[in-house]
Amino acid sequence: MLALATAAGTLVVPAAFLASLFLALGIYLAIPRRSDAESTPLLQETKAAPDMPDAAKALFNSLDDPIIVLDAMGKVLFANFASRALIGGDSEKKHVSSVLRYPEILQGAENVLAGAGAETIFFSIMVPVERHYRARIAPLVSDASDLLIMQFSDLTSMRRAEEMRADFIANASHELRTPLAAVSGFIDTLRGHAKDDAEARERFLDIMNVETGRMSRLIDDLLSLSRIELNEHNPPMGKVDLVAVVRDAAAALAPLAEIDGVTLEIGEAASIWAVGDRDELTQVFQNLIHNAIKYGGEAGTVHVDFGTIPGAGRSAPAQVFASVRDGGEGIPREAIPRLTERFYRVDVKRSKERGGTGLGLAIVKHILNRHNGRLQIDSAVGEGSRFIVSLPADMAGSEDAEL
Repeated sequence: MLALATAAGTLVVPAAFLASLFLALGIYLAIPRRSDAESTPLLQETKAAPDMPDAAKALFNSLDDPIIVLDAMGKVLFANFASRALIGGDSEKKHVSSVLRYPEILQGAENVLAGAGAETIFFSIMVPVERHYRARIAPLVSDASDLLIMQFSDLTSMRRAEEMRADFIANASHELRTPLAAVSGFIDTLRGHAKDDAEARERFLDIMNVETGRMSRLIDDLLSLSRIELNEHNPPMGKVDLVAVVRDAAAALAPLAEIDGVTLEIGEAASIWAVGDRDELTQVFQNLIHNAIKYGGEAGTVHVDFGTIPGAGRSAPAQVFASVRDGGEGIPREAIPRLTERFYRVDVKRSKERGGTGLGLAIVKHILNRHNGRLQIDSAVGEGSRFIVSLPADMAGSEDAEL
């Protein structure tokens, strides 16, 4: 990543970066200087933009951040590959005002050319998808202002993370406040006019037990989600038999399925090896099978099938998958993209009645993110739902199993 250190308001290019540029014929040896008499305002176009050495272009193209270099007349001398999503692929030799239609950016470039020093500007793009950027505009080197370098940092993920964090705190406090208020109200009632009413006492104690159980599950899920997110950037290195993991998860939920009259059908398959953490993947399939039991309809059947996806080189390595299918009411199409959001429920009342916390699929998503896996949801109202978990295959494990 290009480091943009500043000194006295001017961009100072790091030594290694500057050395690379000079080894690439030297950007400033290849581009003629302008004199004060030749100075031209940014919004005028009277000179053809000079060219940049190929080696310098290759160096800029290796950077992840969008980088745009302007000449003294405001023409795009160079735009790296990362900038194409921002300004398109055909921008060189064009005036900056024709590729970046943001007045604050144009004014910032004008100010820097006029000698005002480096500037940092924040701006947002609202269509087609909302994105937020920070732009750093400065002379390319400290002793010349012939060229400007513009570096853009995408702040969208950071901004969304802040919004999600705020939503998470608000939702968590709301989810806990409701059962706490119920328990507190029943305690007051039992201390008051119902303290000698045995029938009311038993009924209230049963409800309090349900509410405290719900709070306990919510806290457990919150702690589990926090632990998973803490290690989400560290992919697991172990190998697990996906078939054995699913069978263990189904065995743990068999008593619950029996209560609801639901049949669990686990497909016949030999060992299928995946790269992953056994405990976390067990949690994934417990959550998915539990949801299928809860929402698949009474006396229904939950099917689990397995399969493999052959690889196609490094760009598409081999994968294994397991799908959990139920014959329930299905999920509306518009709700499917939101199912893995924290506390999102298609049917809030029914979810709470069945003891749901609204965090089960969020946990599944974050575990699969850590495993470089994928969750695909296929559903239609009246046709049931199918949740497909894909994971990187462990080819060494498969070879060991054959031996």
